[in-house]
Amino acid sequence: MDFLELVVPAHQLAGVEDVEQWLQHHFKNADLRIKKCSLDARKNPPKYRIRYYNQKQATEATSKPYALQKINSHAPRVLIVGFGPAGMFAALQCIELGIKPVVIEQGKNVKERRRDLAQITKNHLVNPYSNYCFGEGGAGTYSDGKLYTRSKKRGDVLRIFETLVAYGAPREILYQAHPHIGTNKLPGIVEAMREAILDSGGDIHFNTRFTGLVTERNKVVGITTDQGTFHAPAVILAPGHSATDVYQYLVEQKLTITPKAFAVGFRIEHNQSFVNQCQYHGNTEGLPPAAYSLVHNVKERGVFSFCMCPGGIVAPCATAPNQIVTNGWSPSKRNNPFANAGIVTQVFPEDMEKYGFQGPLAGMEFQRSIEEKASQWAKGTQQAPAQQAQDFIAKRKSNNVGASSYLPGIFPANFWDLYPNDICQRLAEGLRAFEKKMGGFLRENPVLIGPETRTSAPVRIPRLEDCQHPDLHGLFPCGEGAGYAGGIASAAMDGVRCAQQAAKVLR
Repeated sequence: MDFLELVVPAHQLAGVEDVEQWLQHHFKNADLRIKKCSLDARKNPPKYRIRYYNQKQATEATSKPYALQKINSHAPRVLIVGFGPAGMFAALQCIELGIKPVVIEQGKNVKERRRDLAQITKNHLVNPYSNYCFGEGGAGTYSDGKLYTRSKKRGDVLRIFETLVAYGAPREILYQAHPHIGTNKLPGIVEAMREAILDSGGDIHFNTRFTGLVTERNKVVGITTDQGTFHAPAVILAPGHSATDVYQYLVEQKLTITPKAFAVGFRIEHNQSFVNQCQYHGNTEGLPPAAYSLVHNVKERGVFSFCMCPGGIVAPCATAPNQIVTNGWSPSKRNNPFANAGIVTQVFPEDMEKYGFQGPLAGMEFQRSIEEKASQWAKGTQQAPAQQAQDFIAKRKSNNVGASSYLPGIFPANFWDLYPNDICQRLAEGLRAFEKKMGGFLRENPVLIGPETRTSAPVRIPRLEDCQHPDLHGLFPCGEGAGYAGGIASAAMDGVRCAQQAAKVLR
């Protein structure tokens, strides 16, 4: 396909909500489509680079949303444990292949789930089955729907995006360099996808907790739940990255599960105006809220910014009452006064023993120890420990931590008393390096809020080339919770892949 490129000064697109419509109007051609639109702010003035094409002249096949059909009563069944991005797209792929998906989700639907999130913020009450991590749509639904992924070779990522657009996402995600939907829009999209699955004959069981596998001669034939037993010859296990009960069950049943690297640290919160001034060289007129991405290496361990949220909120993401966990999200307009990002450093399985943890669940136990210690500091509330960045580098507790978007509230603490010394040393060196890369990063004396521990699953549930677990025929570990994805888009692609492989088993 031949692409054309247009470079537009950023101020010309100030206030434009749909760049593709602007392009069509500019050239008076409704057949034009954008392949990619990115903001280049490396030099003044900032410019948009737009690659576009004429869809009538396109020679390449384009991706289309999953084609749903009415499942007949005799269709084969697949059980899907978890209704996050992996589980949702696995269900859509099953329906397209003529297979009936039966979804088991321990949490609530998105509307009911919202009430439980309010309870965390207002009353410091955590429902272990319905929270920011668990429930319809998974962790991504209320963590703002960032869709950027480097895993494009794992599947048809454009088809994932086209499907989201078909159910209500804005078309801009098809061509934005860093596509993002927004927490305010995602619940409606998730609801529309759920209704499509139900209308096609799929089943979805909310408030139904997975308790075990039913097996015969090393084959899966069903699952047990707190609401009864479900039978099927294939189970897609897509529980999300905080599914500690699932991990513990697998270990108890002596099914293979292995430790995996992840990252820990804290959220850092700046004024969004500072990030804009820094990234746009002072020329912010008409430009969207700016983001950043920072990386530094310390002793063969990475320190990096994670899940950067322009105009965002730091959120309470514990999955049990005796935990403090933070994460971040942004609304679609990214119009809050603060910007936040995780500043985290890698920890590897070989690090766990020196921290006092062993076995396949060592990383999970390490996460839990940090989160529970922070909860003890918080005296049973969901308030989060916080420290000004310069105080952290000086290893001293802050006297005053200032304002924050974290609504349960923050209190002064010292992260050197929360994390092992080597982790804090790497985080401190990373912050100093980021000041050199992004002048003012520390001089603004931003607040650090933590802990940030759920960057990814601390384990991997192994699988063979056909996506089946090596110990059990018909069990398909899937998505971020199984260690094969790192966000909405990659989890969705993995759900599709597992559904395709499960279909082969059924045949």
